[in-house]
Amino acid sequence: MAQSTSIYDYSFTSIEGKNISLNQFKGKKILFVNVASRCGFTSQYKELQVLHEKYQDKLVLIGFPCDQFGGQEPGTEKEIQAFCQKNYGVDFIMSEKINVKGKNQHPIYSWLTQSSLNGVKNSSVLWNFQKYLVDEKGAYIDYYTSITSPTSTKIMRHLK
Repeated sequence: MAQSTSIYDYSFTSIEGKNISLNQFKGKKILFVNVASRCGFTSQYKELQVLHEKYQDKLVLIGFPCDQFGGQEPGTEKEIQAFCQKNYGVDFIMSEKINVKGKNQHPIYSWLTQSSLNGVKNSSVLWNFQKYLVDEKGAYIDYYTSITSPTSTKIMRHLK
């Protein structure tokens, strides 16, 4: 199935309020992760930061704070950013708080979850820290549920 739109057609607002076009990341893989500060999986920030530091020459990591699962991301953008930097040293790209499902789903997550847009598969974001990987040409690779560690072989084999 051919994708009907490119991931590079999309943009988002960073946690600092700047517009970021995904087009600037052509040539690198992109890992999209919906994140939350008060989740059982929040410690994955540490592994995400390790991935970012180790593979930043070929991987862009983007965290998308979301409060749609158990109210586990109640803070403001400033509070989220301070929490991530203080507790996990996060310096990878973070977006403003978004919805990853439902009628107000962010367009990037529409692309990630709908085969009619990504050309590969449908999925639902089931919980915080679900991961989506896109290759250097913007092609959908796969998604990984919350229990999949960011440094698992499922993900790492695409980064070697």
